[in-house]
Amino acid sequence: MVCEKCQKKLGKVVTPDTWKSGARNTTEGGGRKINENKALTSRKNRFNPYTSTFAKCRICKQSVHQAGSHYCQGCAYKLGICAMCGKKVIETKNYRQTSV
Repeated sequence: MVCEKCQKKLGKVVTPDTWKSGARNTTEGGGRKINENKALTSRKNRFNPYTSTFAKCRICKQSVHQAGSHYCQGCAYKLGICAMCGKKVIETKNYRQTSV
């Protein structure tokens, strides 16, 4: 779960979606450029398996699966925070947040 500010930091898929409304990777609406080489343009958003260090969650010290994130998905869900920046996204006082 990420906040609205971190939505644009997420990686984009190379192939366009067949479902047009709401898709981020279509050519209409400024989502993708025509004849864009994704291997060259999305270097910062892409996962690099050859790095020797992987990001660790700031809470539980587990490996983070998403590039640019500071919190794992489980901790972000339980606390109701953005996985990338840690901003409070949802009030979890009246919810039973479990990871199972």
